[in-house]
Amino acid sequence: MKRDGYISWDEYFMGVALLASKRSKDPNTQVGACIVDGGNIILSTGYNGFPYGCSDDDFPWERDGEDTKYKYVVHAELNAILNARGKDLKGAKLYVDLFPCNECAKAIIQSGIGEVVYLYDKYADSKETIASKRMLTSAGIKLRQFSSDKKSLTLEFFKSGR
Repeated sequence: MKRDGYISWDEYFMGVALLASKRSKDPNTQVGACIVDGGNIILSTGYNGFPYGCSDDDFPWERDGEDTKYKYVVHAELNAILNARGKDLKGAKLYVDLFPCNECAKAIIQSGIGEVVYLYDKYADSKETIASKRMLTSAGIKLRQFSSDKKSLTLEFFKSGR
């Protein structure tokens, strides 16, 4: 008999996206993404950060002022798409903790991703998110807010008795 209490595919992949977000050095917003094929195989992950070769110590993390992070940071969704390194993403699912912005929506559409599963829609009323939803819906991409009866998942590196 199989054990009770195992996590669903949605919980697993959203958990991977949230774990990826822990790699972000952004002091304000950490976002993670996970792209999965129809067979529930992870194709790629990503988190918000600077492009390869651009040091986290040399570029700004500030949100306000003349030189801000917004000109430099690659969002988690785009990083996951780019990290797929040319893999076929047609019909794949993208799990992300924050609803994609309009710029990421363009990349999601162009890459062939068929569904976006998101945790939060923090900026639902912003012009960028409204544009994002309009484009994604127009392109026929399924949008679904993640739901679970679990409040959290816990990872333990070391268990007693092992």
